[in-house]
This record gives sequence, structure tokens and C-alpha cells, in this order.
Amino acid sequence: MTTAPEHPPTPAWFDISTPDAPRAHRFYRDLFDWPIDVLDATYARIGGAAGGEPIGGIGQSGPGSPYTGIVVYFRVADVAQALDKAEKLGGRRRMEPRAVPGQGRIAVFDDPDGNPVGLLGD
Repeated sequence: MTTAPEHPPTPAWFDISTPDAPRAHRFYRDLFDWPIDVLDATYARIGGAAGGEPIGGIGQSGPGSPYTGIVVYFRVADVAQALDKAEKLGGRRRMEPRAVPGQGRIAVFDDPDGNPVGLLGD
């Protein structure tokens, strides 16, 4: 029998990767009244409610982008371990673990149906 983790992974962040980031900034700002904090020409953070912590981001996709579309990142204790487990269960590695300043490490895999899923943690 498998024991459930004390704190199961929950959605922690989302990214919208798009070929036209400025258009996406305007669209989501106007649709949801999200504050958009443009960091540079390739990435913007989406502010939380009432000026709280950022809840996600909008990135510029291009030829080398690991994905286009929306990816939900789940918080896990160990990104590399969770990525290995996803592969053993039939997932496919899409983006190798990498450090993100102030966030820890991230990685992306495809589930058995081809849906991209993000991991965020140490």
C-alpha cells in the first residue's frame, strides 16, 4: 500500500508561453484585471490579488522554447526526484531541471497523454 504524502503537491505557479507576449499581457490584464510586471522583453510576472505575491508569468516563446501554452507548476520537495518518478510512470522529460532566481528549481515533463506539467521545488 502506498502512503499519501503529508502535504500532497499543489499548484504553485503557472506560466503562459506565447509567440506574442505583449498581446498576451494586454489580453490577460484586461480580461482578469491582473497587474502585469514586465521584467524584460521575454518575461512578465502576474501579480496576485490586491498587490500580493506573483501567482504566475507570461513568457515569450520562440524556436528554442520547451513549450507554448499554459503549464501549471506543482510544488514538490525534490524536482529531480519527482521528474525521475514521472518518467518511471510513463511521463516524458520536456525541460531539464534548472535554477530560477528566488523560486528554487523548475522542470517540465509531458504526462502519458502529452500534457505538459511543471515541477517547482528544490
